Amino acid sequence: MGVFSRLSDIINSNINAMLDKAEDPEKIARLIIQEMEDCLVEVRSAAARSMADKKEYERDIVALEASRVDWAAKAELAVEKGREDLARGALAAKQRADRETETRRQALKAIEEISYKRQDDLEKLQAKLDEAKTKLRALIVRREAAEHRIQMRSRIEVNKVDEAMR
Repeated sequence: MGVFSRLSDIINSNINAMLDKAEDPEKIARLIIQEMEDCLVEVRSAAARSMADKKEYERDIVALEASRVDWAAKAELAVEKGREDLARGALAAKQRADRETETRRQALKAIEEISYKRQDDLEKLQAKLDEAKTKLRALIVRREAAEHRIQMRSRIEVNKVDEAMR
């Protein structure tokens, strides 16, 4: 009985040593999931920043539109009062407000395009993260099943050895 149990222990220890030396797929999967979650946080914070930028640009456009209307009214008033120099200044300020409004609208359009791309990236990353978590669960189930099979085989082998010795 001692020889067979010793032989069984040696074989099991060699198998365990080989398994310990091999890379642990569960640990690798957990690291990948952690990196994906970190990336997801970064993408979400970038999306929040772009939404804040979008709101800021929208407020700037509204303010510039009000300024443009105000300068146009001031130019009309200056013409009515016969002050062409003031009217020219008001029209120049109105044109500056128009240019600035157009610049902000173009920037807003670019921000919206980036926002849509980030949202798409966010959805893709979330899908990949869910897939990775599913694969991790499958790895855990496979490992547990393999461990149970090894335990059952070792019990069966021990019983066979014990029966042979009897």
